[in-house]
Amino acid sequence: MVVRLAFRCRNGGLGCRPRGTIRCTFPLHRFLPSLRDSSPAPFETLKMATMISQRRAAVATAVAAPKRGARLVARVAQPLAQPGSSSAQAADASMLARAGLPPTTTPYDDYKFAPIREAEVNRAMTRRYFKDMDEFAESDVVIVGAGSAGLACAYELGKVAPHLKVALMEQSVAPGGGAWLGGQLFSAMVVRKPAHLMLDELEVPYEDEGHYVVVRHAALLTSTLMSHVLKNPNVKLFNATAVEDLIIKPDVQLGGARRVAGVVTNWSLVAQAHGTQSCMDPNVIEAGVVVSACGHDGPFGATSVKRLARLGMVPGGEVPGMGALDMEVAEGAIVGGTREVVPGMVLCGMELAEVDGSPRMGPTFGAMIVSGRRAAHVALAVLEKRRRVSAAAASASAAGEMVAA
Repeated sequence: MVVRLAFRCRNGGLGCRPRGTIRCTFPLHRFLPSLRDSSPAPFETLKMATMISQRRAAVATAVAAPKRGARLVARVAQPLAQPGSSSAQAADASMLARAGLPPTTTPYDDYKFAPIREAEVNRAMTRRYFKDMDEFAESDVVIVGAGSAGLACAYELGKVAPHLKVALMEQSVAPGGGAWLGGQLFSAMVVRKPAHLMLDELEVPYEDEGHYVVVRHAALLTSTLMSHVLKNPNVKLFNATAVEDLIIKPDVQLGGARRVAGVVTNWSLVAQAHGTQSCMDPNVIEAGVVVSACGHDGPFGATSVKRLARLGMVPGGEVPGMGALDMEVAEGAIVGGTREVVPGMVLCGMELAEVDGSPRMGPTFGAMIVSGRRAAHVALAVLEKRRRVSAAAASASAAGEMVAA
């Protein structure tokens, strides 16, 4: 089997137009199996032959270039060889030598992988995942939603309280929520000042437009923020994991009032298949405080506040939903409203607008960043308050035992 290429220069050479032309004769029918064959072999051969033809064309052009104005016919006959095989490499080296070109080399020509067994890969993944599930079964903070607000909250907690165990739950495979793009699927991200100070911390470049800055692609900020979060060994991202419900218990410190004490989890694909199976029970994570950053209402949004409303725990008894868009008002309302809405649960980001009825903000991201960071400090205050109450109760109990003795 051979590949024949014919290159012809007519009346003026290869560089001339329109009379200077290159023609390629490629008689595939001489060596291809019948195209009626249902096997993929003909198409693999065609793909390989096309690749070789492109290679030969580049070399023949290099040979012909100095001979402008001459009639040139370059014919190459070469056995068809698998790419990367010794015969193919030898053929390429021979052609390059005839063309006066150096042999093609890359840093990866002799690249070889270390040996591995399939069972080793299995154990490497499962051992670490189940270790994380065991370690984070009792977390200091659980963050529901790894969008821009949730990631900012995890970043701030890792910065100011790196000793805390933080479980970051994300229903999607890819964290980041809507922060991979700006508005209407555009690339650029707008951040109002002074929220841009976090970009300076992360060393994310931007264009300064006066009252706001523009990141050339939203993914640049989101990926950088995510990398900082995941470097913290005490933050564990459980992606592709849905929060199906909340753990709510009466709290002695609150005189028996109900408190959010953790989350009910399941793998997202399992959660989506509940209607097709009889019973697929979930798992749980206990937490000192839960930060919900589920975003505004939608297929995956505002899940925490909607659940609280069904349980009658939202002040007023219902979730009014966010108001119409007003960027000027919305961002300040979100940051200012970041708080513990019920005992044990802090809300941040656009989920707050569902509870407060504040305006939606549209494609600006400053409030999401700052609300997440503020939520981290609110969560720390909740944990500290519980610690002090527990310490006071323990001291009182010890004093009572001493008096009784």
